This record gives sequence, structure tokens and C-alpha cells, in this order.
Amino acid sequence: MRRDKEKSKVFESSGNVFADLGLPEAEEKQTRVRLAVAINEIIRGRQMSQSAAARCLSVNQPKVSALLNYQLQGFSVERLMRILTALDRDVEIVIREKPRRGKRGRILVSAV
Repeated sequence: MRRDKEKSKVFESSGNVFADLGLPEAEEKQTRVRLAVAINEIIRGRQMSQSAAARCLSVNQPKVSALLNYQLQGFSVERLMRILTALDRDVEIVIREKPRRGKRGRILVSAV
């Protein structure tokens, strides 16, 4: 069956899928996801079971399961940063003046 050609518009991404979708608190959502990615990489890299990760992070196993599945409703940015420090990572926050271009400051998370 032949599909009708639909007119679709292609937009360049802002770099934040949550903002592109028009979701509220898009920057915080993106920050939480990036922190969770770093946490999940560490847990998987160490080949930790969910139970072992729960003991290390002082949370229960269902919370670890939620984190590993990116169900981040119960995780604040601060809590995710504390989890990273429990996994022997330093978390560094750098505040600087934004470049002139762009409308407002932004939050960036990068893992090294």
C-alpha cells in the first residue's frame, strides 16, 4: 500500500530533547538524565548487582532498578550527585558568565 506523502517539518534540535518536546523543567530533566547515564555506566562497568549497588548507595533495590531504567521521578539532581559521590566520583559545578549569544544561561553536565 502506498503511503500518502505528508508534509512534515524538520527542526534542528536545541540539544535538549525535553525542550524540543516543549516539556516543563526541560533543563532539569536533561540534567537528571545525564547524571543517571553516568551512574548507570559506573554500576554496569563495575558489574554490580542491583542489591550490591543498593548497599553501596544506601538505597533500596527498587530505587536502583528505577535508576537503571531511567525512571527518575523520585531522584533530584542533588540526590543523583550524592549517588555519584557514593560511587567514588567527584562532582564539580562550574559557574561562569554565559556567552552573549543565546537567550539565557544553561546547565551542562559532562562526564569525563
